[in-house]
Amino acid sequence: MTFQNPMKTPVGFWSSSPERHSLLEDIQGVAAGSMLAALGVTLLATAQLMVGGTAGLGFLLRYSTGISFGAAFFILNLPFYWLACRRLGLAFTVKTFAAVALTAILTSILPQLITVSSVEPITAAVFGGLLMGCGMLVLFRHRASLGGFGILALYLQDRFGWRAGFVQLGLDCVVLILSFFVASPAVIACSVLAAVTLNLTLAINHRADRYIVR
Repeated sequence: MTFQNPMKTPVGFWSSSPERHSLLEDIQGVAAGSMLAALGVTLLATAQLMVGGTAGLGFLLRYSTGISFGAAFFILNLPFYWLACRRLGLAFTVKTFAAVALTAILTSILPQLITVSSVEPITAAVFGGLLMGCGMLVLFRHRASLGGFGILALYLQDRFGWRAGFVQLGLDCVVLILSFFVASPAVIACSVLAAVTLNLTLAINHRADRYIVR
């Protein structure tokens, strides 16, 4: 005979439990994380800065070819969904796809809604990196990501216990090295500051053993 735990709360659209978010909470988390990330991207793009990951690759394509960041970001993330679905589950993949799509859309329309004529590069690096890091932190805590290297970083954290922020920082360094082909040393230095700010935000604030809600 089996017995149900009387303290266990069913999870649905409205209701959550100590172990799991409700569907409504996940929707809010994906939306909020994407909005924060898109605002961070807007600040970085205004100062012509870059970060790492597929976002950094999207900036590289934007500056070198003229393609919009949103389109490049969405396309670059497509190959990573296979890994997400295979290793991290369908729910993670669906939420990540939604976050990437929403971020891509928002980064395309925010310049028409928010006018930022100029921003000092170091300020853009710190605030843009922090906003993107906070956005990704929200997504991580709802078992989602901004795709690309974030998927790989979360997989390695779940599989080997490697801190997601430090894993992504290493991968980001590779992207920033590539930026030497399209940017000046001053821009690259500020871009490194943005990447460090972003990834330290993740490394310090995101640990699977400290936040167990799924």
